[in-house]
Amino acid sequence: MVAPSTESIRLPHNPANAEKGITKSCLRATSLAHLTVNSPNTRNVTPTVPPAATAANSPAFVANSDGGVTLTPEQHKEVAQVAGELQKYCVSEPVKCPLIFGDWDVVYCSRPTSPGGGYRSVIGRLFFRTKEMIQGIDSPDTVRNRVSFTALGFLDGDVSLTGKLNVLDSEWVQVIFEPPELKVGSLEFKYGFESEVKLRITYVDEKLRLGIGSRGSLFVFRRRQ
Repeated sequence: MVAPSTESIRLPHNPANAEKGITKSCLRATSLAHLTVNSPNTRNVTPTVPPAATAANSPAFVANSDGGVTLTPEQHKEVAQVAGELQKYCVSEPVKCPLIFGDWDVVYCSRPTSPGGGYRSVIGRLFFRTKEMIQGIDSPDTVRNRVSFTALGFLDGDVSLTGKLNVLDSEWVQVIFEPPELKVGSLEFKYGFESEVKLRITYVDEKLRLGIGSRGSLFVFRRRQ
């Protein structure tokens, strides 16, 4: 994979933005992160403002749902509806947008067992209580996934994966992960094999990133403070 060059995303007519490597569409996404509306259902909204921006950017939108585990089917539908609305306002060529880089909390997945694999399965959750799920994307092409947990109620641990990001087109990326590394107490070891995931970036701004996996799973990421 060849990472997008700074020339392909630079704004030549604005030296300040050119130095940062920010596209016009990314500047628009940056401004969206600060916009609010009175109600997600408000019809009198300027066309450039996502009607659901307030709900989607609020931590309460999917907070305390254990990554989506505790949500009802109706609540999952609501998440999907808001994500679909925000998708209309996605920047062009989001894979080239510098806003994708940084550390993100994985706050929701429509298939809650996807992030974390077996540790997040029905049986796995009996023994492992998830504390946080984090994804870091470092320029130009490194992805770091980490799930931290408490095992058996008293042992702190985490499982982490490091992968290489490959750009497939203007929206889709592929990540090839090395074998996972498990840490529990004083134990630390790698196990398993390489793995591969594909994700379509459907929305990104300063605070929020949405993606859809190759199997249709919806992911909501919130930038870490």
